[in-house]
Amino acid sequence: MIKIAPSILSADFANLGRDIDALTEWNADWIHFDVMDGHFVPNLTFGPPVCAAVRPRTKLPIDVHLMVDEPSRFVPWFQKAGADSITIHVEAERHLHRALQQIREGGCKAGVVLNPGTPAIAAKEVLPYCDLVLVMSVNPGFGGQTFIPESLEKIAELRRMIDDRGLTTDIQVDGGINPETAERCIDAGATVLVAGSAVFHAADPKDMIRQLRCGR
Repeated sequence: MIKIAPSILSADFANLGRDIDALTEWNADWIHFDVMDGHFVPNLTFGPPVCAAVRPRTKLPIDVHLMVDEPSRFVPWFQKAGADSITIHVEAERHLHRALQQIREGGCKAGVVLNPGTPAIAAKEVLPYCDLVLVMSVNPGFGGQTFIPESLEKIAELRRMIDDRGLTTDIQVDGGINPETAERCIDAGATVLVAGSAVFHAADPKDMIRQLRCGR
């Protein structure tokens, strides 16, 4: 089943609690947290206190995407704040195996993230230690960008690598997701779609999530 993880980067920060509550009503599967430090990517967002504030308001899994330098330093903070899954960039972490082990030992699902310019092969050696691999289909840092079509080849390559090893690793895609690109990502092998503006700016967010999940 395709899972939809709306990114609260596109939520109304002045009414964040309301938007978090709405995600359950809209039948979202996960809540996606885009954490940015202003160094690894050219933007600043939110930290563990926001995650801790959201945790009591929802039963949905909180999916934390760390777009930060030295992500392993941030892992314990978000585990304590209530994250259910944490993904780290292969470009930002020198010791991927150890960092993924750290995430799992803390009780969270673990994953790696690939920037648009990073090939699928960069995740090969750690796939057995990943619950998910996140393919960035835009350059990270800001919402509302246009989908990079070459991402589809990367998704398909990851799907082959995962299936060849008999793994159950999810392939998550983030960036420029709308009903059209969602269908193409699903066809290529994606199982989790992150959507921000497509959901929160939709006239009918619940129906938008349905469309994204169906791939049309």
